[in-house]
Amino acid sequence: MKALIEQSELNGRVVAPASKSYTIRGLMCAALARGESEIIHPLRSDDTEAAGNVLAEIGVRLSRGEERWQVWGGNFRQPERDLFCGDSAATLRFMTAIAALVPGTCRLTAGPSLARRPVGMLVKALNGLGVNCSARGELAPVTVHGGGFKGGTTELAGDISSQFVSALLFIAPMAEKETSIRLTTPPESKPYLLMTLACLDQFGIKVATSPDLREFRASPQAYQPAKYRVEGDWSSASYLAALGVLSGEVTVDNLKGDSRQGDKAVLDFLKEMGAKVEIDKDVIIVRKSRLKAIRTDLADCIDLLPTLAVLAAVAAGVSELSGIERARIKESNRVSAVREGLERMGISTREERNRLIIRGGRPQGAVIDAKNDHRIAMAFTLLGLTAGGTVIEQAECVAKTFPRFWEVVSNLGGKVSLQ
Repeated sequence: MKALIEQSELNGRVVAPASKSYTIRGLMCAALARGESEIIHPLRSDDTEAAGNVLAEIGVRLSRGEERWQVWGGNFRQPERDLFCGDSAATLRFMTAIAALVPGTCRLTAGPSLARRPVGMLVKALNGLGVNCSARGELAPVTVHGGGFKGGTTELAGDISSQFVSALLFIAPMAEKETSIRLTTPPESKPYLLMTLACLDQFGIKVATSPDLREFRASPQAYQPAKYRVEGDWSSASYLAALGVLSGEVTVDNLKGDSRQGDKAVLDFLKEMGAKVEIDKDVIIVRKSRLKAIRTDLADCIDLLPTLAVLAAVAAGVSELSGIERARIKESNRVSAVREGLERMGISTREERNRLIIRGGRPQGAVIDAKNDHRIAMAFTLLGLTAGGTVIEQAECVAKTFPRFWEVVSNLGGKVSLQ
C-alpha cells in the first residue's frame, strides 16, 4: 500500500494510543501469574497480537475485548506448532526466556524483518543459567527445551538490547534458586529496564538492583494476578507532537506526565529546538514553531531517531544526533534509512557509525521507501505534510504499533490518500 501525501495544515485533539511496550510486558506478567489478570486499555496492534497469539499456543487463555483483555495464566503446555512471533522483537526475546518454563520443546520463528535481528546473546545467557536452547547463529529460529528453570548466575552485555535483560528478569523469580544477572557493559535504554521492573512490581515481583542497573538479583517468588492499566505511548505521541510543530496545532491526550518511558524525552528535545509546547497534567499542546538545530545523545531513547531527524531537517542550522548505533538493528537499518529518505527530499546529511549530522533546509516531495519500518513511515509522513508531493511506500507497516495512524492524520486535516 502507498500513502500519497500533500501539504496540509493540521489542527485538532487526539488521544495517544496505548503503549506497545507496556501492553506486551503486561501480557507476559499476566501469563506468568496463576489465575485471572486484566489488561486495561491495551494497545491492539500487529506486535501485541503476535504476543497474545504466542501465549495462547502455550496454554494461556485470553479474552480480548475492546478496552480490556482478560488473561488466565500460570498453566503452560507444550505447543502443537511453532511459536510465530511475527516481526515483534519483544515477543521473540521475552518468549525465548519464558519458553524455559514450558514443558517440552518450543521452536520460536520470526517474520522477515525480525529474522534479521540478533538473539544469540540472550540464548548464550540462558545457557549460562542451565537452559537448553539454541539459535541459528545469532538469529531466529530459536529452539528451547523447557520444563524447569534452576536459576543461578549469568552475564551479558548491556549495550546491545535492553530486551535481552528484560527477558531474563521475567523468568528470574520463577527459578528454583536465587538468580543473579550481571551486565558486563553499562546498559543502554535504561528506561525500558525501569519499565520492566515497574511491571514486575505490579504483579508482586521484587527484584534487587544496583544503582547503575548493572546487577539484578531475584529470589524465588510467585507472580500474583493483577489489574494492569496501560498508559499512553510516548513513542507514538512523538509523531503527533511533531505534527503540531510542523503543520499547525495539535493537542494530545492520554500521556502520563511522570512516565518511565524514555521517549517522553521528546518534550525536552522539542523545547530545546524552540518549539511551542504546553503541558497540562496528562495533556500536551504543540503549536507550529520555527525550530533551531539540536545536538543530543539518543542512547536512552533510540526510537526517537526518525522523529528528531525529520524535525532537524527543517531546523535552522546543523543538528547532530549521536548514540544511534543500535538503531541499525531495528526493523530496518534506521540510520541509513533516515539518511536515504532525507537526501531524497533534498536535505544534506552525513552518516557516521554512531552519529547522524543533518543540515536543516527546505524538504521537497519525494518517494520514500519505508523499508517496512513503521517508524520510518510515520516520521517521513511528517515531512510529506510539510513539503507535499510525497509518497510513502509500504504504508501498511504502521500497523505494527499505531494501526490508526492514517485515520488520525486524516482526522486532523492531513491530506492523505491510501492506494
